[in-house]
Amino acid sequence: MLYFQVVILVATLMLVYYCEFTDTFRPMLQGFVCRDPGLSKPYPGPEQGSRVQPVILYSVVGGLPVVLISAVELVMFLLHNSGHLYDQDKVVMVADCCYVNPMVRRTFRFLGVYAFGLFCTDIFVNAAQLVTGSLAPHFLSVCQPNYTALSCWDTPQFISQPEACTGPPPEVTRARKSFPCKEAAISLYTAVYMTVYVMSCVGCRAGRLSAPLLSLTLLTLALLTGFNRVAEYRNHWRDVLSGQAVGATVAVFLVVYVVHVFRESPEMIRSSSDNTINTDEQVPHMNHTEDDDDDKYIMATTPGSFNEVT
Repeated sequence: MLYFQVVILVATLMLVYYCEFTDTFRPMLQGFVCRDPGLSKPYPGPEQGSRVQPVILYSVVGGLPVVLISAVELVMFLLHNSGHLYDQDKVVMVADCCYVNPMVRRTFRFLGVYAFGLFCTDIFVNAAQLVTGSLAPHFLSVCQPNYTALSCWDTPQFISQPEACTGPPPEVTRARKSFPCKEAAISLYTAVYMTVYVMSCVGCRAGRLSAPLLSLTLLTLALLTGFNRVAEYRNHWRDVLSGQAVGATVAVFLVVYVVHVFRESPEMIRSSSDNTINTDEQVPHMNHTEDDDDDKYIMATTPGSFNEVT
């Protein structure tokens, strides 16, 4: 099916991206000033020692939308509280497949858009980190420059030599990728996307405060993730704010333009189909028929082809 192919394609692109792009290119080598107080914060330790560990963050970012969207769509489908949405999403496919459940279609639609936005957010953030090479607040703690060899014990100097750092190369490279903050970007992207989804699809159907409470909880957790990065001296404030801006921008763009098109296109196509029913001479190769019982539109095609009408 189409949506399974999209998910597989996105997963493949992400795998290739992480294996090739992040390992091939190195961040830009930014210089620093000896004993810069803004870069001399204590080393907070590896990412696994953070209060918001990567395994927890990525599990929530990857698993929460799947569980929440699937549960909401299943409940709405079973309770028939949003029948008009599913009436617009009925699909007939001719050839080897015939009918696709509208609940399944909507679920993969929202999850596909979410996965695409998450992939784009990650690309934007990693590209910006490589281009800017911004230094983390604990950069000098892991860089461990030899101030005697650099002759900057008494007089502050700007150091730009690549060999100035004597610390572990992996930690030094990671400390050069601080702007923008990836954790803040993907967490706020997930929170904004899920907030708009919950408020649009659930709204007041589950109670006056259920949807707002869930939405505010997601946004609060995303903001606290950014605050924690600053509190642990892993990122500057500007890094967190820029990451949150990237994540929120991608989420708003998708829910305004992409998801909005998903909701409106069935009506537009249905109206266009109604207008062409009585004008068969304009499109002689298409035969539109209407079934009053099932409210479906079928397009006759040659055997073996897959066309869908929404």
